[in-house]
Amino acid sequence: MVVYLDNSATTRVFPEVAELMTKIMCEDYGNPSSLHMKGVAAEQYIRYAKETLAKLLKVNEKEILFTSGGTESDNLALIGCALANRRRGNHLITTQVEHPAILKTMQYLESIGYQVTYLPVDKCGRICLEDLHRAITPQTILISIMHTNNEVGARQPIEEAGALIKRMNPAILFHVDAVQGFGKARIYPKKMNIDLMSVSGHKIHGPKGVGFLYINEKVKIQPIVYGGGQQQNLRSGTENVPGVAGLAKAAEMMYAQMDEDVSRLYHLKTMFIDGIKKLDDIQVNGLLDGSIEGTAPHIVSVSFKGVRSEVLLHALEDKGIYVSAGSACSAHKPQPSATLKAMRIDKDLLSSTIRFSFSVYTTEEEINYTLQQMYDMIPMLRRYTRK
Repeated sequence: MVVYLDNSATTRVFPEVAELMTKIMCEDYGNPSSLHMKGVAAEQYIRYAKETLAKLLKVNEKEILFTSGGTESDNLALIGCALANRRRGNHLITTQVEHPAILKTMQYLESIGYQVTYLPVDKCGRICLEDLHRAITPQTILISIMHTNNEVGARQPIEEAGALIKRMNPAILFHVDAVQGFGKARIYPKKMNIDLMSVSGHKIHGPKGVGFLYINEKVKIQPIVYGGGQQQNLRSGTENVPGVAGLAKAAEMMYAQMDEDVSRLYHLKTMFIDGIKKLDDIQVNGLLDGSIEGTAPHIVSVSFKGVRSEVLLHALEDKGIYVSAGSACSAHKPQPSATLKAMRIDKDLLSSTIRFSFSVYTTEEEINYTLQQMYDMIPMLRRYTRK
């Protein structure tokens, strides 16, 4: 039996998405900048994708900018806005539990003269709004807070943070990395005071290598990629037409059945957590008093005392179960998780944590199979470790 529980890293593409992309690559393969009919046909896919995404987010079509994924969207949002608004100030705010695409970019901005405040989080991985309030200064020009943490599934108080930021200074730009949240929650940027928002296609059963950045039309931002001037001169380069169309199709499908899917994912999450708690010396991370309320429906982080993450990961793989030891973007650079450290997880658990992440394709049978394998596996691995 093959059980894929690493959906925070990437998801299986919807068949309808693959079919559409194949058609575009093999039949409607024109360059959208070309003036002939092949180019016009390609450009229509991009226009339709913008219309689709704008409708889902309740924003304007011209506020959707296509990128190569979440990392590029994050980089453009942070670097593009920091450079364009430098005359107003040089202070930026983010959190200690952001994705490396945010943290590494903030470190780069620090290296060229910006000051960055990294907000702490509580034991559940959430920021305190009072800390955010105290961190804002007259020099603050941009604040970036993720919607859903990719390692533990903690959700930040985005709507409350947006309201606080705009109440203190409407000119401060608010960026949200929604890579893990989009498609699992209804996010409306204008209602939530979000000025910029990053999304990636392969987290929602769309293709890899494509994403988008929502940019409020009033935001002052400068490009970080130069060339032919595509996409209103903000992101040069021939558009990835199959990817863009596939991304929009996946988003459309996720939203069409979101309520039912999210409800079922929470059921699977509860089922998994209840089952895993039957094991001794385990800790489910990111829960408030043991409740899944306020967390993402598809992510469960569990620490297994006395069992190293990579050992358990490969033991599960031998049984056909695929999981992760943390963020996929840092999986090849073994080091303690910055997110878990910020949450003040016990040191002996930092290297003993596994992330299980579900999707619309995950079944109860797969959950039960995984639990049964772990009931047999964990005691054995602990005995082996002690020897």
